[in-house]
Amino acid sequence: MNRPFYIYSVLRYLIDAPVLVITFFLAQSIFPLWEENAGHSYIFIFVFFSIISWFTSAQFTRIYSDLRSKKFSEEIIYVASTVFLHTILLTSFLFFFRYKFLLSNVFLAFYISLLFFLVSVFKYLVRKFSHFIIYRGKLLKNILLVGSTPAAYDFYETINRFNYYGYRCIGFIDDKQTQLNGCSYLGKTDDLENILRENTIDEVVIALPNSEHQQITQAVEVCDYHAKSIRIIPDLQFYTTSNIQVNNIGLLPVISIRSLPQDKLGNQLVKRFFDILFSLMFFAVFGWWLLPLISLAIKLTSNGPVFFKQERWGLNNEKIICYKFRTMMTGSPEKDHNGNYLQATKDDPRVTPFGRILRQTNMDELPQFWNVLAGNMSVVGPRPHPTPLNLESIRNVDKYLQRHLVKPGITGMAQVNGCRGETKTPAEMQKRVDYDLYYIHRWTFWLDCQIILQTVINFFRGDQNAY
Repeated sequence: MNRPFYIYSVLRYLIDAPVLVITFFLAQSIFPLWEENAGHSYIFIFVFFSIISWFTSAQFTRIYSDLRSKKFSEEIIYVASTVFLHTILLTSFLFFFRYKFLLSNVFLAFYISLLFFLVSVFKYLVRKFSHFIIYRGKLLKNILLVGSTPAAYDFYETINRFNYYGYRCIGFIDDKQTQLNGCSYLGKTDDLENILRENTIDEVVIALPNSEHQQITQAVEVCDYHAKSIRIIPDLQFYTTSNIQVNNIGLLPVISIRSLPQDKLGNQLVKRFFDILFSLMFFAVFGWWLLPLISLAIKLTSNGPVFFKQERWGLNNEKIICYKFRTMMTGSPEKDHNGNYLQATKDDPRVTPFGRILRQTNMDELPQFWNVLAGNMSVVGPRPHPTPLNLESIRNVDKYLQRHLVKPGITGMAQVNGCRGETKTPAEMQKRVDYDLYYIHRWTFWLDCQIILQTVINFFRGDQNAY
């Protein structure tokens, strides 16, 4: 770890301590925690246990792991889980001082809410500050790529596209002198030791095929000798759509292929309960007034029905009727003169002026909360596609039907990662399916929360692919 990154990591770790102190004093000033005659020596006790419980919780939630390559919505989930565990530990500690502290439910609720808010704000500021430093060419990790496989190409493209991850690839090595989209070719794999000795490299990313296991082993040994951090991008083409987990049996790494998380009854019940609760909350808070307003606006701005009903594919390829607000002019064609399905395009003449607003803000999808309550959709899941688009994609997209192993959703992993709107090529649809399969095989309740939060963020930030 280079010195700037080490300093950044330490500051990122320690900055939460003053946040805890600030939170306590703000909460204490509004909801006093003790009687006046109890003495202020208990300030130290509360703050001490607060800091201890926070950093203890952080070891379990891993909130201080390197999250630069994660979305901020995912970091907020880390914060939420840490605050939750911190509250449990802190109240357990304070139980022994229950006769001195007036630990009311109001104080605790305010303290937890304020702590979550302030920590999230500071994490965001630290993230933006790190981006600022990275854009100035500092706080970067020098990366060396070993191999020129498609996985290596995708990795190189990713760190170049999202340069705020803080990675700078100095070049790649491979036994064949190939091209990697502008990445410098530094030599063969046998030259790894000399390259590590002559260059400042913080991390080595090995992206060799499984068949070259001898070269992988040799590269790992060289990196270990020079004390370099190693990442291996596995060439697991057969396992890419499986829920895999790497464990050790003795000293032997073993890849376990597990069943889908949503195959378990307990997970199904959790997801269904959350879908119902979230949908009812939406109708109670927004739906009762927002849906009628949108319906009235559609009626006043264009002729035709308010709702648009379309056959789509749901769980296990079953046909469902998906509800949306109508955003196109009545009678608009769904297929071109060649019989191909017409997806919505940018500046599509079929879209009404108000419909364009609905599509850009995703509010045309709001009636699908009825689908969620009916049980044929979920709040989060792969977006359901119209039947003609499904039939086209089955022929051109690998493992396309596997996205129907779970219920479709109003929002999904692909949508919050920019894969929404028109898919002009099979490659674009393949990328969307890859995100869907990642979600299906790695589902957790917290992943659903992250996707919902990112959807809300995208609503306010806007999406260039929403049209």
